[in-house]
Amino acid sequence: MTSFSSARRRAMIVFALTLAIAGARFATEAWAAGAFAIGKCGAYGQAYDFAGEADARAAALKRCDGACKAVTMKRACAAFSIDMTNPCGAHGYAVRPQISSSLNEATRKCYEFGGKECVIRAWACDAKG
Repeated sequence: MTSFSSARRRAMIVFALTLAIAGARFATEAWAAGAFAIGKCGAYGQAYDFAGEADARAAALKRCDGACKAVTMKRACAAFSIDMTNPCGAHGYAVRPQISSSLNEATRKCYEFGGKECVIRAWACDAKG
């Protein structure tokens, strides 16, 4: 029970820090294309504030280890959630106009696919997300 409580507490701290960092990112203005690549066992790559979607997609895939698939985001945010008890198991991702929506949806999808303790592994927003 104690390890579950401390794991949940760590996840909540990571979530709070993610939201704080997200607020700081909103203050900057840049280009408007990004991509998020997702692979097996928690592998990911992200690229944001690129001039075009093709460049952002290529950069995200280059930063992701293994066979990864990429989704683009334009004036949006993407989030990737994994099961903390089994990083190679259930996961979820989402692309939404706001960071809070993408974080919530990615976590919900991880649980939907069988995750037991889903946490946000990574997130990214483009210039307007």
